[in-house]
Formats: sequence, C-alpha cells, structure tokens
Amino acid sequence: MSELTTIARPYAKAAFDFAVEANGVDNWLEMLVFAAEVSKNETITTYLSGGASTEQAQELFLNVCGEQLNEQGQNLLKVMAENERLLVLPQVAEQFASMKADYDKEVTVDVTSAVELTADQQSNISAALEKRLARKVKLNCVVSADVVSGLIIKAGDMVIDGSIRGKLDRLATTMQS
Repeated sequence: MSELTTIARPYAKAAFDFAVEANGVDNWLEMLVFAAEVSKNETITTYLSGGASTEQAQELFLNVCGEQLNEQGQNLLKVMAENERLLVLPQVAEQFASMKADYDKEVTVDVTSAVELTADQQSNISAALEKRLARKVKLNCVVSADVVSGLIIKAGDMVIDGSIRGKLDRLATTMQS
C-alpha cells in the first residue's frame, strides 16, 4: 500500500498544483474520483492488469471517462497510461482530496458515542473542535455500544478518549502496574 501511495503522490501533487492555479480544485476532485471509480471496476482492473498496451489503456479510459474529464484531466490519464500507472488512480484521488482538505483548512473528525448525538451536541462539539484545531470541522458521527458512555473523538493523529470504557481501561492498566 505504501508503494502505491509513493507512486501516486507526484501525480496528485501535479494535478493539485494545476487545479489551484486554474481555480478548479473542486472540478479536479470530481474528475479524479470518477476516474478512480472507473479504475476500481473489476473488468477494467483485469483488462489493465492483463497487459493492455499503452494505446489500448488510453483509448479505454478516454472512451469510458471522456465526457467527465476536461482536456487537462484527459492529459493526466494519458501520462499515467504511458507510465502504466492507471491502477493507482484511487490513491491519486485520495491524496488529492487530502491536499484539498489542507488547502481549504478542513478536517474530518470521527466521533463515536454510545447514543445518537443531538444537533445541539454536534454543533457544540464542532464549535469546540474548530476553535482547538483552527480548521473547519466536518463531523462523522457513529454510535457504538462499546463506548458505554461519553465520546471518542479522532481527528487525524489526535485521539480524545472521554469514554467510560477508556477510563475503565486506563484504571485497569494503572492497577496492574
């Protein structure tokens, strides 16, 4: 997986830099997500893995994605086909989306709770996290009985475990040592 990420990074960076310059970041994200979904298709993956020539791969992708991509998007796919990199399109789209979130100063936060959060609770959590992280926050709320009570908040590498389950686990660890 890390190899695919390394291969995808220069393509994502180049596309992102071009998109920022052309004021079309949202459009480019849509194009890349569409092309990534096409590349995930089992038939397409089998075809590309089966030793299709560069010209055949280009033709296939341009026929399938043609109307969804602008000229620059088509050029990116041509370059990726020439370098036999079309199968890393999902990683390119993922990295592009991450770059867009950084550019827009946004972060997606996973919030796990024992019960469904009300709109007020979500609003309060979002406001507190926006203040702490200095970014726009998008909440992804999940209900899990394992939490028992409280919340577990994950934003990138940061984890705030305010759950009863977490407190009990920490207590047990402390008592064992």
